[in-house]
Amino acid sequence: MAKTKPPKKDLDSYTIRATNKIVRAGDCVLMRPSETSKLPYVALVEKIEADNRNNIKVRVRWYYRPEESIGGRRQFHGAKELFLSDHYDVQSAHTIEGKCIVHSFKNYTKLDNVGAEDYYSRFEYKAATGAFTPDRVAVYCKCEMPYNPDDLMVQCEGCKDWYHPACVSMTIEEAKKLDHFVCSECGSDGDIKKNENAFSASPVADGKLESKRRKR
Repeated sequence: MAKTKPPKKDLDSYTIRATNKIVRAGDCVLMRPSETSKLPYVALVEKIEADNRNNIKVRVRWYYRPEESIGGRRQFHGAKELFLSDHYDVQSAHTIEGKCIVHSFKNYTKLDNVGAEDYYSRFEYKAATGAFTPDRVAVYCKCEMPYNPDDLMVQCEGCKDWYHPACVSMTIEEAKKLDHFVCSECGSDGDIKKNENAFSASPVADGKLESKRRKR
């Protein structure tokens, strides 16, 4: 008769080697890549368990970076953007290097300071097909691109849409000095006044585009 394998034991937490950081189910972690030249993998911990030899494993759901997805990185993808995938895996807990935070897109845009361990996710991603959920998001500016929180944008006081400085023939330095901005369709150059640092808000952060959203 074949021997039955001893049952695995679920654990409440795991302490990362050489640190005092405690990982629990629901936390996001940085995991050591197979190649040292690559960035750490990012994963959501679903479960922590130990076998009869006390080997600790974690069941994870992987986040993908844009360049790891089908279609690759696009202009509107931020440097700290991740996609929550449907790719699950079981890994040794010893490959966990640290913890991180994957914020919602809205909460990320409200951060006063973005740290090295801060990321955000606004899409779920199907690894086999390359499909995204949601498949439509708000777009802005003449270029009709989704918002990239790494990019400065200015808001028109007339139509309330947001614009990239380059798309309205303006430098970033000029945009930072604006107090008021009116796009070419809503006014003339005479309507523009200047003052320092007027555009710290983002399209997502203040929600002023809700009534005028276009979908893509």
